[in-house]
This record gives sequence, C-alpha cells and structure tokens, in this order.
Amino acid sequence: MFTAQTIVKVLIPNVVNTGYDYRLTADADIGQFVRVSVMNRPYIGVIVGFGDSNLPNEKIKNVSEIYPHKLSVDDLTWIKKMSAWTCMTPGAVLRLIINVPDAFLPPRVEPLYNFNFDATGKMTENRQMVMDAYSSNDNTPMTINDLRNIAHVSSAVINTMIKKGLLTLCETKTIESNEFDYKYFDTGDVVLNTEQSAAANVIGAAVEQGGFSVHVLDGITGSGKTQVYFDSVLRAYESGKSVLLMMPEIALTAQFMTRFRHRFGAPPVVWHSNLTAARRREIWRGVLNKKIRIVVGTRSALFLPWQDLGLVVVDEEHDSSYKQEDMGNYHARDMAVLRAKIAGFPVVLASATPSEETLHNVDLGKYKILKLTSRFGGAQLPKISTIDLRESRPSDYLLPNNETLQHGCLSPVLCDAITETLNNKQQVMLFINRRGFAPITQCRKCGWVATCPDCSVGMTYHKRLGKLLCHMCGRTMQMPQKCPECSNEITMYGAGLERIEQEVNIKFPNAKTALVSSDTIITRQTLERLVTKMENGDIDIIIGTQILAKGHHFPNLTLVGVVDSDMGLYGTDFRASEHTFQQLFQVAGRAGRGEFPGHVLLQTYQPDNPVLNAICNYDRDAFIHDDMAARQVAKMPPFGQLIALIIEGEKENVLKSFCEDLSAHAPILHGGKIMGPIAAQIYQIRSWYRMRFLIAGDENANLQPIVSKWLSGVRIPANIRIKIDVSPQNFM
Repeated sequence: MFTAQTIVKVLIPNVVNTGYDYRLTADADIGQFVRVSVMNRPYIGVIVGFGDSNLPNEKIKNVSEIYPHKLSVDDLTWIKKMSAWTCMTPGAVLRLIINVPDAFLPPRVEPLYNFNFDATGKMTENRQMVMDAYSSNDNTPMTINDLRNIAHVSSAVINTMIKKGLLTLCETKTIESNEFDYKYFDTGDVVLNTEQSAAANVIGAAVEQGGFSVHVLDGITGSGKTQVYFDSVLRAYESGKSVLLMMPEIALTAQFMTRFRHRFGAPPVVWHSNLTAARRREIWRGVLNKKIRIVVGTRSALFLPWQDLGLVVVDEEHDSSYKQEDMGNYHARDMAVLRAKIAGFPVVLASATPSEETLHNVDLGKYKILKLTSRFGGAQLPKISTIDLRESRPSDYLLPNNETLQHGCLSPVLCDAITETLNNKQQVMLFINRRGFAPITQCRKCGWVATCPDCSVGMTYHKRLGKLLCHMCGRTMQMPQKCPECSNEITMYGAGLERIEQEVNIKFPNAKTALVSSDTIITRQTLERLVTKMENGDIDIIIGTQILAKGHHFPNLTLVGVVDSDMGLYGTDFRASEHTFQQLFQVAGRAGRGEFPGHVLLQTYQPDNPVLNAICNYDRDAFIHDDMAARQVAKMPPFGQLIALIIEGEKENVLKSFCEDLSAHAPILHGGKIMGPIAAQIYQIRSWYRMRFLIAGDENANLQPIVSKWLSGVRIPANIRIKIDVSPQNFM
C-alpha cells in the first residue's frame, strides 16, 4: 500500500515509455486505477510501482483521481510478459485492457431512441439493418452515434426514421442497468455420452483442483465438444470463479447462444466490437465488479478487467482470427495460455483440427489431449470424395434473355448430386472462399487490369454493388463499360461467390438460395435469421465463404460441395497446406450431422494431392506427421521461431533508404538469420509502401531482445511505421 504524497509510477495506455511519475493525493495500492494528465490530456492509468524519475518535487503532478478498483499483481505480470513476448510497449498492452475509458465516467446525458416496432412504413434494407442493431442488443435504447456505428447507416437514414416515427425518443440519459445479473444452473436437459463424460471429468477435476494446465479437446466435427466444455464452465462458475469462452468470430454465437441458454437456463453475456458504447461500458464495469462472471467473446474479451478468472475456453483454437494484426500483433490463444500460467488456472483448447503448434506442445508433454472420436447422437461421418475437373468439366450456361455464354464452375457430377439432394428434400452447401463475382477484370487486347489506385492488388467485381471493390482498403470504383486504355471490350475472369449464385439460379431455378459472406452478414441478427431459415427448411442451397466453415449445425444439410479445393494448396505461406486442410475439413464437417448420411464433394484439378487425400481418408494424423516433418527440416514453427518486421512509408525513396540503413545495422545472429529487406508481396496498401524483414531462429532462440535492441539503434523518420509481428500468420 502506498500512502498519500508517495511518488508512484503510473503506466498509461498507448504511451511509449514504461510510465510517468505522479504524486498520490490519498492512499492507494499497486495496480489501482487512477486518473492523470499527460500534456494536459486526461488518461486512466494504473499504478505499477514507486516513482524513479528523480524529477524535482515541484515538477511532479498530482494524481487527479483514485478509483476503488485495481488490476491484480498477476495482471501486471501478464502485461509485462506479454509486452516482452510481442514487442508491444506495456502501454500498448494496457490500452487493450482500458479500451472503455468511459467506464470510469458518470453516465453521460444523451438522447436515446427506441425502435418503434408498431410503426408502419416501407422496411428498406437500411431500416432493416437499424432494426437488426436493436435486436442484437436486446432492444436497448441507443444514441444516434450507436446506430451509425452498429447498423452502418448514415445520419440521414436515422433522421428520416425519427421523422417517420420509426425511432422514438425515450430517455435523455444513459441508464445503468442490472440486466446482466444472470444466475446459471444445470437444466439437466443434456446427457453426455461415455466419451464426453470421461473428457468432462478430466477437465472438471483440473478446474476444481486449480492450478495451471492446458487441455486440448480434440474432437471430430459433430462430436459434442461444446457440451463437454460447458460442463467445466459450470464447475468453475459454481466454485465462484469467472469464465471466458473465446470464439474466433462473433458470427458463431447464433446457434451457440441457444445451446448455452438450453444448458444453463440463461444467456451468456456477449462481448464483441459491434456493441453500443453504453453496453460496452456496462459489461466492462460488470466484469470489473464481478457482477458478470461468464462472457462469450472474440479475442478482445481476453482483455476485460477479469476478477478471479478461473477458466478460459478457446473454441476453434486453430483459427487465424485469433491473431490480431491491427492494434498490436498478438495471438489471443497464446496470450490466454500465458495469462493462465501466470494466474494459475486451466485452459481448454477445442478444435476438430488443432494447430500444429498446439499438437507440438502435446508431443512435448506441455498440454494434455482429450479425444472425442464419434459424432454425438449416433450421426455418421460424411463420405468425402473428389471430382476430377479434368474429366468432369463444368458445363457453360446462358443468362436469361442473353446469348452470351457464361463459363460454368459446377461440374456435371456435382450438379447431379445437387439434383438428387434437392429431390430428397434435403439441403446443400456450396463453399468457395472468394467474395464478389469475379476477382479479375481485364482487357483481352491490351492487357489492362482493374487495380486499386491505393493498393497493389486487383479490384474484385461485386455484382450486388455493381462496382469494383478493393478487398484491402475498401475503395470502390465504377465498372468501366470499355477498356480505359484502348476502348476494347473487357472480360471478367475467375469465380467468386456471386458468380456461383448466378450459376445455381440458372441451373436450379426452383431452389431457394442464400448467400453468406462478410458482405451479406453484417450483424449477428442477420446471421441468426439465416440460421433459422436453414433450420426451418426455407433454404435449399446455401452458398458461402469461410463463415460457413465452422460451428454451424444444420441437421438436414447432407451435401457439401467445395467449388475450388485447389485455391489454398500452393500459397506463399509455409502453413498453406495446414490451413487448407483445416478449412476444407471443417467445411466437410457441416454435412450429415442429423439422421441422414452426408456426402462431401471436392472439385479439384489435383485429385492426388496429399492434402485432399488425407481429407478424403480421414487421415489427419498422417497428414500432420508429414507436414510437421517437413517443417522440422526447414526449422519452421513450431520447430523454429519467426519475427517479421513490416516497414511502411508514405514515400518510396524514404522507405528504401531507411531499410538500407536498418539492414546495415542488422546484428549477427548465432543460430539464426535475418532475411531482407524485400518488397512485401502486397507492396502498397492505402498508399503506404511496404518492405519486409524476416528474422528466423531456433526453437529456443530469444529473438525479441535482439530485435528490440536492433531497432533502438536506428533513427526512425517521422513518415516511417514499423510493425513487429512475432510468430507471423500473414506473410503478405
């Protein structure tokens, strides 16, 4: 405990150094939240120790306010170790925790609006998105700013709805509610089978015993992994602990929420980026006050101010969405394990296709593995087979009232299987991991290609938008009628989601279809409506990207067709084979989860590819063995370490000059090497040019201090940005 007038060091969010010195105005403890000012700007910081700046007493400012809540010593240790591992500053890590500074302010006076469900009027797409925003936030009143951010509509749309009476003023202040005061219990409606019970008892014993442990719940798709870790969630909750259930994408919670309520009698609190400011404030405060003890959330939920955290479950632990690449580079799964190790509680990593890093830790004896080998309820695994596109070539088709022949993407074998499935009154899923209609727009005569002016990538034609869209920066352009270089006809190449939809509508005109991608599923409520339609049989063919690959359970879905199985086989990333296997295996797992057997068809020009053979034969272990053996020879993770430096500059000549200077000061590594600089594969993003270094070392190499010392020895120009990516997942 620090007494009043003590000089303490306060760590401040996003400030580069390790903290500033301030004078306490009352007694306070280490880890306590305080309000201070830096350059006359207010910040919420955390006391991390005694002051050590040796500044004259008169130059040290007072702490403005001391709050009753604090971070634990374990939390401060976690911040320090996460900073050391990721090369993020401690202040940058703290910013991830204090990401709702308004939580420390009294409720602001703001006009709040309700949605008037009784009002009449045309329900446009924008108005539907506003209604979805209310539905996904349990119809709580919202500010205009909340609606803009969550519904992704303009102020003009909102103001029109206010004038039309669709939105009604209800309050003039933010109300603190107790709506998250849920009481959970086991409803007894779910009975685990023998295999599930054995796994649940092992994890449950670890929860009750306490202490650090990691359990890998390795279960085939449809084996009931969720109900197994639900058992440990209840045990941790009943012992007074807090619990975090992490998911790679909030879209996965649509059916998950129903399962949770069915098992525990009340819904979980859901944390993600698409919440109102008031709701984020209430949840953050609720976790800090321990009024909220179970949260389902994306990677940022790990940084809530947890009190007495007793269990973290990382669902779909292999998913690359757990890697944050914007506000600092960290892997939420690994940081969850680090937090558990420091604080001493168990972690569950659940997946049908665990990452090779996780399986390597199992081999080393660091993690314990629990296997579920059969589908819950007696459902059978689907039959998986390939379609050789060299022999079964897709047939072309004509658009209505159009004599132009369109190149088909669906082979006769797949089309016949779709017809048979529809005749049996069962559902079909078609998967292609490419948004839009066509990824390449090119002139056949002069070779002109539609590229983004701000990014060195081609623009994708989106038929629904009627425009070209850059998938890097979001820029849109009108689709030219003629080539802008030579005025000749332009052609669209390649197939995206919308092209498959067009072909399906032509070849199966009586089928009810739905399109699922990040372009069409903007809110959780939109996905929930789609899931309900699938469950009710209102959709015959669902066409989608990787959103469909994980977590969803559709009992009447018996056929899955992968339109392009070759897409990810030969990427520039050493993880390309692993990621392709995981994605296709997860997609295949959507078929035959009910009473009817499933069939999966993989269209490919390489039917003998080892990845596809492993999927068809359910021979995951053999594939992992061979892939890991290749990585071991190359000393790639998990048998080596990598750190990427991404250097970005607004001016190309300044960027190249700085990279040459940085290269000249590069240290000599023993047991490793520094490669680069080279132009990044995507050389320009949002008008910033990009170069890359890659630092490689042995499995036990301590590369981070070397990189930090290297960068501290060079002067970084003002118009240069450096991103340090430890264990990079993205090599673009």
